[in-house]
Formats: sequence, C-alpha cells, structure tokens
Amino acid sequence: MAGHRFQLAWIFSMFVLFFLRAHCFYLPGVAPQDFKKGDPLLVKVNKLTSTKTQLPYSYYSIPYCQPDRIVDSAENLGEVLRGDRIENSPYVFKMREPQMCSIVCRKILDKNTAKAFKEKINDEYRVNMILDNLPLVVPIRRPDQENAVVYQHGFHVGLRGQYAGTKEEKHFIHNHLTFTVKYHKDLLADSARIVGFEVKPFSVKHEYEGDWNEKIRLTTCDPHAKRAVTSSESPQEVEENKEVIFTYDVEFQESDIRWASRWDTYLLMADDQIHWFSIVNSLMIVLFLSGMVAMIMLRTLYRDISKYNQLETQEEAQEETGWKLVHGDVFRPPTNSDLLCVYVGTGVQFFGMILVTMIFALLGFLSPSNRGGLMTAMLLLWVFMGLFAGYSSARLYKMFKGTEWKRITLKTAFMFPATVFAIFFVLNALIWGQKSSGAVPFGTMFALVLLWFGISVPLVFVGSYVGFKKPAIEDPVKTNKIPRQIPEQAWYMNPAFSILIGGILPFGAVFIELFFILTSIWLHQFYYIFGFLFIVFIILIVTCAEITVVLCYFQLCSEDYLWWWRSYLTSGSSALYLFLYAAFYFFTKLEITKPVSGVLYFGYMLIVSYAFFVLTGTIGFYACFWFTRLIYSSVKID
Repeated sequence: MAGHRFQLAWIFSMFVLFFLRAHCFYLPGVAPQDFKKGDPLLVKVNKLTSTKTQLPYSYYSIPYCQPDRIVDSAENLGEVLRGDRIENSPYVFKMREPQMCSIVCRKILDKNTAKAFKEKINDEYRVNMILDNLPLVVPIRRPDQENAVVYQHGFHVGLRGQYAGTKEEKHFIHNHLTFTVKYHKDLLADSARIVGFEVKPFSVKHEYEGDWNEKIRLTTCDPHAKRAVTSSESPQEVEENKEVIFTYDVEFQESDIRWASRWDTYLLMADDQIHWFSIVNSLMIVLFLSGMVAMIMLRTLYRDISKYNQLETQEEAQEETGWKLVHGDVFRPPTNSDLLCVYVGTGVQFFGMILVTMIFALLGFLSPSNRGGLMTAMLLLWVFMGLFAGYSSARLYKMFKGTEWKRITLKTAFMFPATVFAIFFVLNALIWGQKSSGAVPFGTMFALVLLWFGISVPLVFVGSYVGFKKPAIEDPVKTNKIPRQIPEQAWYMNPAFSILIGGILPFGAVFIELFFILTSIWLHQFYYIFGFLFIVFIILIVTCAEITVVLCYFQLCSEDYLWWWRSYLTSGSSALYLFLYAAFYFFTKLEITKPVSGVLYFGYMLIVSYAFFVLTGTIGFYACFWFTRLIYSSVKID
C-alpha cells in the first residue's frame, strides 16, 4: 500500500514539474538590465589594487577627476572585508552613442599630487571600474598563440620609461581611456544588454590653442577632424606644475555573446589539464591508502573474529595480539582532554561551513558576479555552525566523564575565534596605518563582534546543552584502573616523526589546487572552479581519514595506546606543510617588497593554516575514533 502511495506521489510530482509553468529567479544584484538607445550608463569606480603591495586604496585617494558629488554604493559584508570601495565616477556614457575625445577635467599637478601619482605608478597600481556589474578589463594578445587574448583586470595608473637618447627614468600617466562597451541586441525589441566592458589606456600630452576653457578643442584629439588617440607616442609626464588633461573615447560593439554567458570570457580557463592532473595525482594517493586500510581491516577483523583461537604461527600471534593487549587502556581519557574537546568541536564547525559553502558554490550561488558573496556566506555559515561545534564538543566531554559542560562550551565558543580575531585586529591596525581602503571600518568590526557574541556563542551553548543531555557514548571495552606501561618504541614510531609523516599525504593531495587558490587571492584573479575544488575536498577527507587509521593501527600494534591526541595531530600536521608552501609561494611567485605587505601575507596565511589544522585534525580524529571502536567492539576480550 505504501509503495503504491509513493508511486502516485512520484507521478503527481513529475506531472507538476512537466506541465506547470516554471518561474526562474535571479540572484539580487545580478539580474539582467535592458538598455534602450540613448539610456545613460553609469560607470562606477572601485578600489586601486596592486599585487606588489596587496594594499587596496579607494579611487579618489589619488587626485583623479571627481564628479560633483561622490556617492558610495551599498556594499555587503564580504565586499567591505575585501576592501572594495565602489563609488560613482565622472564618466557617463549613453547607450549605443559613441563618444570621441570627451574631456573629463584638467589638473595642474603640485608637489603632493605628482608624488601621489608617482608612488602608485612605482607600485604598479591598477584602476578598477564597473559597468552594469561587469569589471573593466584590458585585453592583451598572447604572443605564443594566434588570436588568443587574455584579460587583465583594471588598467595601470601609469608606466615608467625613458625618452630616446636619455637614461633618466620618467613617470607617465594613463590620461586617455578608449572604452569598448559590447552589447547583445534583442531582435524583437530595441533594447540591448551589456556583455563586455574593455579599455585601452594611453598616455598623451594633450595640446590646444589659446587659453584653456571647458569648451576648448584639443589639437591632439579632435572629434571634428576625426583625429583619435591610437598610441602613446608623445606621453604625458608626471612632474610638478605639469598640466594633465583627462579624456576618453567610447565605442559600442555588437556581440554574439548572450547575457547569460557574459562572464565566460573573464573566466576563460587555459589550465584545466593541470586540474585533472592534480585530481589524478590525488586519486593515486587515495588508492594506495585505501589498499592499506583494506588490508588492515581484513587482517585484523576477519582473522580476529573468525579464527580467534586458531593463530597459525607464533610470529602472527605476536603481531595480532599487539593491539589486543592494550584493550584495557585504549579508551582511557587523554591528558588535556578538555582542549581536545574544544578543538574537535571547532573542527566540526569548520567542516560544516566548508561543506555547505562548497554546495552553494557548486549550485552557482557564489559566482564572481555576486561580489563578496563567498566571504559573506562563509562568515554567516561559520556563525550558524556553532550549534554543531557545541554539540560535538559536549558529547566528547561527557564521554571523558566531564561534568562542567558550561566551561567547555565557553572555551569552544571563544578559543579559536578569539585567536583569529586577535591576529586579524593587529593586521587591520597595520592596514589602517597605511591609510588603505582594505582596513575594516569600526562599524563592520562591531558587526563581526555582534555576529560572534549575539549569534555564534548562544548557538554553541544550545548545541552543548543538547549534546550534554544525551546519554554518554559507551566504550566497547572496560578501562583498567591502573595504566599499562608502554614498551620502548622503535625510532620510526616516535610521536613527532609519525605525526610529521602523516601530514605529507593530505597536503600532497591538495597542493596543486592550493596553487590556484593562492593565485586567485594574491594575484587578484577569479577563482570559480568549485567542481574541481569539491572533488579535491572529498579526496582530502578520505586521505586524512585513511592515513590516520593506518598510523593509528601501527601505533596500537606496538602497544602504544596514547592515540587520542596523536590521531588529531597526524592529519593536522598537513597545516605545517601548507604554511611552508605559502612561504615558498611568497618568495617564488610574488613581488612583494614592502615589509607591511609581507607581514599581511604571512599573517593571513597563518590564519588559513590554523584553520586547515583544525579541519584536517578533526577529520583524522573522528576516523581513528570510529576505527578503534570498530576493532575493539568486534573482538572477544577474555
């Protein structure tokens, strides 16, 4: 009857899906906008960025042309934390109406403004702009491939160079911008949608006849004489008392690219082969470890359960009984068991946050068009996953016969976030000292503290209360009153050695993908290949679990029952390799010269490594916890 009812429900749901009209939805801020001919297009300016300093600055922090009134755009939490400062600009286009040599403004540089421009040119800062939620890009032809174009985000403030015949290096500013707006026309209506926003920057020393006024005609760039700027042959120098005239052209190009695919050119991926190589490499590690785990399980469980009293050789008897001899001590609570509970709870919180974030990203909710979405989602998920952190730490604490659950809850709620917040606060003070827009404002800092104390901490308490109310987890074997003496261990079973060896394989499974993640963060490129990342994440979980189980088995065989902390640290030690790789990446791939920027890099990578330690350690701990309970519950103890 139940099966028949299920069939009916299934047929009805299929009918609803096929025959009822579906309504699609767009995410806020990323819905398509139609523009008719002559509609105003508002260009917004974003932060100035540099891969050399990693310190963003707001566009108007250097003396560019300003509109009558500067208006800040509303930003989400993620955008503020990334240092985005989106403001209006003096550039105004009209849809499908080309402009040539429009003058924005004229500036006479004094000592300070010339110095500000020179500093930004030296540090290779780029100007970022936005039109209809699309970032501005500079198309650059690749010399190694025909018709291959790569897109650079934003255009450089200027460049350094020498006049022919001189050795003195001069600074030149990009004061003429040739914008190209690509649009896809609707065949039925007169409207069109914007699908591309490109620029070619030039440095031009503009000239004019007579005295300056707003309506003057330039001789170097004249729409009436059809004289356009096509090169930087006579560039505009940046020096005190020099006159700089800012101008721009706008061209409109019809494009076959539809609005839904307009981000594809930005996200063009030339290195998918490397990602597949990374996954194959990781899978080989997993297969190798899976084979070892399968052998261990077969040897221990199959032989123990079925041929318990029929051991074939004396040598085998010795090996098989190694881990059985410690059955009376294997579930003895470890030293610093409170700390272990806290770290396991925090790891569960991290695991939940990353898993749900990945699922959202895979479903396309966190695409690059939704600026700051990834950061906002991760923060909110971290806060709400406090529930699971409290629950898992309280369950473990009760198993260790703990009674003061409130104390353990407070530690779980504050230990990891307080450490990260302290590092973050120091780094933020450094950024603030550099007057960078990357410094988190006081209001946002207050909002973060409110999220932590107002939502996360109460949820950790709720989770702990529920976890502590549940009956304690029973040990499969009784624990002896007197601890057994651990025999002297072989050199290769030394805790420090086996812990360090255990971290190599989980790190090896992810390090190629890690290269792309670091590149996207520190070299300002888009990271969007969440499909690959999800596969790598699954491989990381399996690798952490398997390496810990294998090393835990060897440890128990050598009659060492202190596995609790060792299991956490074995897979957690991969965080050490992650930090060392981050240092290697800093010295080989980045061109950071400022001490503050170096401190920022290592500070943020320390936070990432600490988080990775908590995550991988917890995965390893739970795998080993499950493994020991499984093998000891399936063996008859006399």
